[in-house]
Amino acid sequence: MALAGLRTKYTLWLLFYIAINSLILINACSNPTNKTDVQSQKQTEPTVVVPAFNFDSAYAFVNDQLNFGPRVPGSKAHKNCEIYLTQKLKSYTASVIVQNGSAKTFDGNIFPIKNIIAQFNPQLGNRIILSAHWDTRPFADADSINKYKPFDGANDGASGVAVLLEVARQLSIHKPQVGIDIVLFDMEDYGQEQTDNRFPQQENTWCLGSQYWAANPHIPNYTAQYGILLDMVGGKDAVFPKEGTGMQFASHVVNHVWQVAQGMGYSNFINQTTNPTMDDHYYVNTIAKIPCIDIVHYDIQRPGYPHYHHTHGDNISVIDKNTLGQVGQLMLKIIFTQALS
Repeated sequence: MALAGLRTKYTLWLLFYIAINSLILINACSNPTNKTDVQSQKQTEPTVVVPAFNFDSAYAFVNDQLNFGPRVPGSKAHKNCEIYLTQKLKSYTASVIVQNGSAKTFDGNIFPIKNIIAQFNPQLGNRIILSAHWDTRPFADADSINKYKPFDGANDGASGVAVLLEVARQLSIHKPQVGIDIVLFDMEDYGQEQTDNRFPQQENTWCLGSQYWAANPHIPNYTAQYGILLDMVGGKDAVFPKEGTGMQFASHVVNHVWQVAQGMGYSNFINQTTNPTMDDHYYVNTIAKIPCIDIVHYDIQRPGYPHYHHTHGDNISVIDKNTLGQVGQLMLKIIFTQALS
C-alpha cells in the first residue's frame, strides 16, 4: 500500500508539472513579444537628440558683423564682412560657394552680388533651405535725422545671419539626416520705398540677391523640400505672426513651423496672419518654385515692422539673446525632427 500510494502521488505531481509547462508554452506562443524582445526593440529604436542652441554664441555673431560697420554694397565693410562670413562657414563645412553676380539698383548704380551658400550633406537629395540677408540698407530713410546715412542693421540683417551661423556651428558637430543649405542673400535691402520721389518708381527693386539666386541657382536644377527665411529675428519683445506671402505660397510649411514653435512653449509665434510682404522668400517661391516662408518680427497692433526699422535705432541695443535663442532652437528642432505634415 505505501509503495502504490507513493507512485500515485508521483504520477499526480508529474501530470501537474506537464500541465503548468504547457500553459507557459501556450502563453509564450500567443505573446511572441517577450521582455527580451521589448528591451531589444527599445535598444534599436533611434533616439532623436536636438542640439542645444547657444544664445551667447549667436549674440557674439551679431556683434562680429556690426564691428565691420554698415554692410552697404560697394563698401569696405561689405567686402570685409563677406570674407568673414565665408571663412566662418568654411570652418563648419567644406562645401561653401560664393555666388557672384551683379545688379543695377533703382538709383542707377551697379554693384556685384555676393550670395554665400554653405551646404551640409550635399550628397543628399532631400534638402531644406535656411536663409537670411547679410547686407544693410544704405540709408535710414525711416529716420528723422541723417536719413541718407547707413545704419548698423543689427536686427535687420545681422540677427538672421547670426542665428544661421550658430546653426551651422551646431551642424558641424551634430550631423543631421537631411541636406541643409544655408543661403546668405546679398542686396536685399537696397530697394526703393514708395515714398521716394527722387527717382521714377520701379518694380522689383528689393531682394536683388535672392532674385539672382532664384533665377541662377548655385547648382543646376536645384530644388529643396522647402525653405525658411529669417529676417529681424533678434529684437526684444519680438512677435512672429504668420507672414502673408508665406501663407499664400507655403501655408503647410508655415502651419507646421508655428505648431512646432508653440509646442516648444514659444507663445510669441502667434496664429494671426499679416498682409503679404516683400522679402527674399517671395522670389524663392515665384522664380525658384520652392515653397518658402518668412519668420519676421511684425507688430500686428501697429501694424508694421519694429519702430526702429530702417532707422539708426536698429543697433545692438535692440537685440535680445532670448529671441535669438528661441528662433535658433526652433531651427534645430525642425532640422533634427524633419517631420513635415
